[in-house]
Amino acid sequence: MSALWDPTLPLLFSPTLPRLYRVSPRVVALARLMLFGIVLLIAGLPVSDALGATAHQTSAGKRRQDVTKKKKAAAKVAAKKPVRKSAASARTKASRKATPPPRAAKAAKRGAPAAKRRTAAALPVTAAATASAQASSGKQISTDAQPRLLARCGFTPASRKRLFSRAVYIVDEKTHTPLFAQNADRVMPIASVSKLMTAVVWLDNQPSMRQSLTVTRDDLDTLKFTHSRLAVGSTLTRRDMLHISLMASENRAAAAMSRDYPGGRPAFIAAMNAKARTLNMPNTRFENSTGLSPRNVSTARELARLVRASNGYPLIRQYSIDHQQLVRTGKGQLQYVNTNRLVRYGKVHASVQKTGFINESGHNMVMRVMVHKRRPVIVTMLGSDTPEGSRLDGVRIAHWLSCSLQ
Repeated sequence: MSALWDPTLPLLFSPTLPRLYRVSPRVVALARLMLFGIVLLIAGLPVSDALGATAHQTSAGKRRQDVTKKKKAAAKVAAKKPVRKSAASARTKASRKATPPPRAAKAAKRGAPAAKRRTAAALPVTAAATASAQASSGKQISTDAQPRLLARCGFTPASRKRLFSRAVYIVDEKTHTPLFAQNADRVMPIASVSKLMTAVVWLDNQPSMRQSLTVTRDDLDTLKFTHSRLAVGSTLTRRDMLHISLMASENRAAAAMSRDYPGGRPAFIAAMNAKARTLNMPNTRFENSTGLSPRNVSTARELARLVRASNGYPLIRQYSIDHQQLVRTGKGQLQYVNTNRLVRYGKVHASVQKTGFINESGHNMVMRVMVHKRRPVIVTMLGSDTPEGSRLDGVRIAHWLSCSLQ
């Protein structure tokens, strides 16, 4: 404090200061306050430091005391619990030993070790196992023969949900192994996919394909009243009738073929249903040869058997995948194209295909796809709301198959 002393400092407190130096009383008062504050600040620093340190030590001591009290309380609680906990754990261990896990119990009843059963469940389904399961039960079998490969190629549960078709069935034709099944046993209208059976029954009768066949009024659609470019009175060879019926799904051609069958149209429909029973298609029914009736029904799984049978007819293989055909009708010429855009534009390599649509069925597509041009896989898709959805499903499935099946 001595270092700060100056002889002029007392003048600050003199009442005559404003008159001596002609200074405003407010300035003098402010100077006095500043000086007084500086003195208090210098004098009070050690005191505040000492007070702060004391307060810090006091709070730290209180915290240590609180922690010590909590530890003691926890130790008292822990000292009371061990006996109860050990008894409970002993009872739990004893109950686990006495009661085997559900899988082990089931395996013991059936006489097979649980480890072997788990290993068998993790393996892919073989053709023999699939066939026996299908024979013993009519339930749908949904399995991936190569789940890891399909997942690596983008065939994941999320991608499966993006399929637009309501019912899908994919089967390896050589091994008869189902690669994928979704609502494969749901009975649904199949629309013009029926024309595959029409062609099979027609060719079983071995007609003379060079003879002519004329469209009559009996071949008109009185159910849906659909339009056709094939006018009444048009005359085509039976070969051309079969050709445009399969490739372009021409309804009047299919109707004329059924009418031309020995015994007429009723005999033809009866032959179609009989052939379905022969091919082990118990849920398949036909009411007409065109598929315009919503009572023409089947399942995705059973249609795979029809596709496999259709592949045995050279004309079905040739005509169903043909891109376009020019036919003479006696009234001029008509240009027809394939209704399956995947086949028409070469997006898939198929040996047999057929599409179909009515309002009740949605858009359907069945194909026998040649993966890498050497491995046949049958794909059946039913119930897409749009033709674009059915086409996209076909592209995705073809990509998955080409990636996974080497």
